[in-house]
Amino acid sequence: MALYLTALIGASRKTSTLQRRISAISQAHQAAGAENPTRAAEVKTVMAGIRRTHGTAQEGKAPAVIDDIRLMVHQLPSSLLGDRDRALLLVGFAGAFRRSELVSLDVSEVDLTRDGAIITLRRSKTDQEGQGRKVGIPYGSRPETCPVRALERWLEVSGITHGALYRPINRHGHLQPGRLSDKAVALVVKRYAEAAGLDPARYAGHSLRAGLATSAAAAGASERAIMAQTGHRSVNMVRRYIRDGSLFRENAAAAVGL
Repeated sequence: MALYLTALIGASRKTSTLQRRISAISQAHQAAGAENPTRAAEVKTVMAGIRRTHGTAQEGKAPAVIDDIRLMVHQLPSSLLGDRDRALLLVGFAGAFRRSELVSLDVSEVDLTRDGAIITLRRSKTDQEGQGRKVGIPYGSRPETCPVRALERWLEVSGITHGALYRPINRHGHLQPGRLSDKAVALVVKRYAEAAGLDPARYAGHSLRAGLATSAAAAGASERAIMAQTGHRSVNMVRRYIRDGSLFRENAAAAVGL
């Protein structure tokens, strides 16, 4: 097995993909109580060589920061589709939801209160035992980008009272039964990114989640506050967002009067 892994990773050039695959293989063997082939000396040697050659910088989609979101929302049509996509984009951003979490939501998991919307996630990527967690979505200061108002509007015009919160809409503008797919979230983000003059290839479903974390960091939110919203358990990823969000907030070059 170690020799097979050595050949596999030696033929690849994408470090981030390799690391995810190696991690998955490691976890599978640990769960089965089997010897972990990823710890073999041959595998470690080849991985070290790839990191030296190709670097370890993560390759990912661009975060849809608050200015991007405002541009995207401005492109929404005045239709049932536009109302759904407004609620999808703004709730996805404000809740820092993964696309799988967003499309898994049912109406019964949304509680509209005076302070905003309380959304209960029954299960997520990092909550495989289904303990669940609650995410607060506050009212926005601008009606056109307020996630709570967008959600209220979507529930009103769609007439949805139970079951899936986000559903497909056909080319005739009619609401369809069933649940929106997680791939559709990425397509929605790309569609409005392109309409806003942004490069759609740089954006995907994760851009909403990354965009909230980056925007919150740029606004001075604490690690604790960001992690409470995103549900991250490790500070490593959150700190990367904070670094990205703080590039211009505390920039030495900006202080010298260029």
